Amino acid sequence: MGLRFSKMHGIGNDFVVIDRRADPVAPEARRVRAMADRHTGIGFDQLLTVEPARDPSCAFRYGIWNADGSPSGQCGNGARCVAAWLHREDLLPMGRAVWLESPSGPVAVRLDGPLDVAVDMGEPRFDPARVPFEADVDAASHLLDVDGQMLAIGVASMGNPHAVLAVDDVAAATIDRLGPRITAHPRFPQQANAGFVQVVGRDHLRLRVHERGAGWTLACGTGACAAMAVLRRRGVVDAEVRVELPGGTLAIAWPGPGHALWMRGPAAFVFEGEWLA
Repeated sequence: MGLRFSKMHGIGNDFVVIDRRADPVAPEARRVRAMADRHTGIGFDQLLTVEPARDPSCAFRYGIWNADGSPSGQCGNGARCVAAWLHREDLLPMGRAVWLESPSGPVAVRLDGPLDVAVDMGEPRFDPARVPFEADVDAASHLLDVDGQMLAIGVASMGNPHAVLAVDDVAAATIDRLGPRITAHPRFPQQANAGFVQVVGRDHLRLRVHERGAGWTLACGTGACAAMAVLRRRGVVDAEVRVELPGGTLAIAWPGPGHALWMRGPAAFVFEGEWLA
């Protein structure tokens, strides 16, 4: 018997979802890498496992594994896909918030439509020690030396580490070079997702993200949340924004400190399959 899976995506950020409720064993990194290969495997940014909850306050748990086989702490687009998958299995009701257990802790999800999901991503954390990021003080901007170029970045954790750099144009060629260097910068001891954000207006952002363990992706839900939170902290954007990514658009709402940040967007099924290797 092979391994049954669902291929899904959230505005182009693509996943394989595996039902591990009866056998909640972490997948081998070697197997994840083989499945993630876009030429000889299925191809995906992250693998998601649906498991029994360990936290009694949560309905289910989900695990997140990057394409290189490394574990991830959070994935906003992945959370939406897990919610849609559970709804298809008649395990998640429509219109009511339900708690799911992520690797970084509980998150609330609400289905506003079968493939339209809102996720409570919690409150953004900016303390460098919690990102983690090597810095002496918590600040809205930190100078980062990248190949002799000083960049003013914001840092935030949405359950995983993010670096956010405001740019004039997300299509600039220099971004392709900077993304991997920021991700692997030694001041991020666990690496970081590097987000490049262009402010179109106080309610409209454009974003590209280079993800640790996955590289450039069409969309990054936590990256959209982090970019909005960093700019909201600086007073650049309003409490509700739309974030335009290469794969589509997400709606992000965050009133400010002391409040949870909500992300809303679509989830889509692509195909079902069986991994035989």
